[in-house]
Amino acid sequence: MAEQPQETTPKNTVKIEKSGPCKKKVIIEVPRETITKATDAQYETLRKDALVPGFRKGRAPKRLLEKRFGKEVGEQTKLKILAEASDSAIKDNKLDVLREPAIDYEKIELPAEGALKFEFEVEVRPEFELPKLEGIPVDKPKHVVTDGNVDREIEMLCKYAGTWTPKDNGKIELEDQVVADVMLNIEGQEQKVDNTEIYARANGFIADVPVEKLDEILIGAKTGDVKTAEVEVPKTFFREELRGKKVDIKITIKDIKWLRPAELNQDTISKCGVATEEELRKAIREKLEGRLEGQAKQEMAEQIYKYLLDNISIDLPADVAADQAVALLRRQYINLMMQGIDKEQIDKNIEQLKANTEQQAKEQLKVFFIMDKIAEKLDIKTTDEEINGHIAHLAVQKHVRPERMREEMQRDGSLEQFKLQVREQKCVTKLLESAKITEVEPKAQKPKAEKVEIHKHKKTTEKTEAKPAKKAETATKHAHPKKAKAADKEKPEKKTKPTTRKKKT
Repeated sequence: MAEQPQETTPKNTVKIEKSGPCKKKVIIEVPRETITKATDAQYETLRKDALVPGFRKGRAPKRLLEKRFGKEVGEQTKLKILAEASDSAIKDNKLDVLREPAIDYEKIELPAEGALKFEFEVEVRPEFELPKLEGIPVDKPKHVVTDGNVDREIEMLCKYAGTWTPKDNGKIELEDQVVADVMLNIEGQEQKVDNTEIYARANGFIADVPVEKLDEILIGAKTGDVKTAEVEVPKTFFREELRGKKVDIKITIKDIKWLRPAELNQDTISKCGVATEEELRKAIREKLEGRLEGQAKQEMAEQIYKYLLDNISIDLPADVAADQAVALLRRQYINLMMQGIDKEQIDKNIEQLKANTEQQAKEQLKVFFIMDKIAEKLDIKTTDEEINGHIAHLAVQKHVRPERMREEMQRDGSLEQFKLQVREQKCVTKLLESAKITEVEPKAQKPKAEKVEIHKHKKTTEKTEAKPAKKAETATKHAHPKKAKAADKEKPEKKTKPTTRKKKT
């Protein structure tokens, strides 16, 4: 007996056109035979369960089913055909789409005769070539810990382990502590604060009121003197009841103290967790070397990012970039409000803030696509053990259990982004292994401005930055680097898709 030829379903006709940067238009024609088969199959499924008066279950004729359920069957058939046809077109043409296709199902009608034609657009991953990844030129700052560096750390250690000592018949000097009675006149409302502590510094506080050039007001005064100050509190001040108000301050000086540093004796050394001064110096040197090595790695990583951004041209998907900019603007808006900046002031600068976030979003997306392609080329992946190790480190910093930290990250959706960040760090480390590294003298750092305007906000990205060294640390933290190890390491940040990195301003 001759073998019967198998019945085949005719294929859809698919045409792909470029419709913009990282955007493809997909034009699909579904033949009539496919529509007929899908419709018949839908009626067969319906016939098995439909209850039609006068007919047993599963025995109702198709014409009655069409009369009663034609509209619903047509809609279900249409949705099934559109979903299968679009998925098949994307898969068969290997389109690396960034999001689901935007198909307006309600506007597409299933034709009574002939083929079904429809089209949609999708944003696809940008195509670009990677530059040479071996031998990237990188300068490594040549940091050296000197005896002078160690001496300064010990001096700071003794200072912060010191005691405030009264000055006998002395005058106020910079950094002195002043005990005073203060009378505040806040736009006619008087408030008295007795025995409050004030520090003679350039920008300080008197009874929670910010005072610029406070050192100029206090330096040279002595016990019994009365000093006055007129202050206009910034509109961005964290205490809402003082924002924008004028405050007249009267300061009656009662006592003056200076910080007497602790002596570097056996008692001070023992409090630092070591037995001898030699061990103390060794511990401090190791801590400083670790800190400088971390700074050097950070600067080298920044050079890797710059090399990649400078040598790769990418057309970004417009809609994804817009969504990223909106999300970034929303986060920065909230962050500024949490810092105490007045909403009206933020709104006045919103256009500039938008421009900044749009530029940042573009750079962040470029980094995401570049690192994703590098990870694929170099076959860099992350294991569960690696992720768990990073989560455990983060949990130590936050003083929570690792399993609880992981659960929180799963709930808020940041776990996947965390994995991407860890992979990105591995990519940078891999590139540094094959980089052409030249040791250079470190550049002199410019002093940071104390006041930051709203338009000079720090850019937020996803690459982790090294934490700046604190000006004042506890004696134990200075002396014993092992005890402070967890607090000194970098802290990965939660991220939102696409991944981003933190960039210095």
